[in-house]
Amino acid sequence: MELLDKLNWRHAVKAMNGQQVPEEKIERILEAIRLTATSSGLQPFEVLIVKNDEIKAQIRPVAWNQSVVTECSHLLVFAAWDTYTADRINEVFDLTNKIRGYENEGFENYRQMLLNTYPQKSAEENFTHAAKQAYIAFGSALIAAAYEGVDATPMEGFDPAAVDEILGLKEKGLRSAILLPLGYRNEENDWLHGQTKVRKSAETMFTTIK
Repeated sequence: MELLDKLNWRHAVKAMNGQQVPEEKIERILEAIRLTATSSGLQPFEVLIVKNDEIKAQIRPVAWNQSVVTECSHLLVFAAWDTYTADRINEVFDLTNKIRGYENEGFENYRQMLLNTYPQKSAEENFTHAAKQAYIAFGSALIAAAYEGVDATPMEGFDPAAVDEILGLKEKGLRSAILLPLGYRNEENDWLHGQTKVRKSAETMFTTIK
């Protein structure tokens, strides 16, 4: 019930107070991101943690001038691979073999299947798939933040190309997918504070097939 209480507490905060989130809380949120599930375990994204106020100030105008960008403690930028390459796929599989200390025939066959699939697709199709994996990790971050009592604001309202340029993502083979400011709510200026949470009913959302 504690987790559900935390999820009922959280909302997309519209104003933050600039208070810094303790680094140990940030580290646990980042670890939840690192441990999240992704398709084929490829983890085809990176997360940039923006603490620099000048960089936040550059991003704010291209993020619909949302105040939480500059008021937050840490701004997480989820950036997906711009495409899948053989090198990127092999790096993940080689790391797995190194950590586990052995090679598995079935696992190697799976590697080859991915090598025969993803690199042949268009970059845009691959980015879309990678961005979906970033969103899975984003969900983990949102839940972890709530559990830590840290406010968060999911943000798709920004110019990805502009953010990519500010952060030099193109040179890294990345494209921004979604932003997540982390911090603490400013109750006076957050118009959602104190509002009743509205969600579809369980009966509307869930269908059990027996």
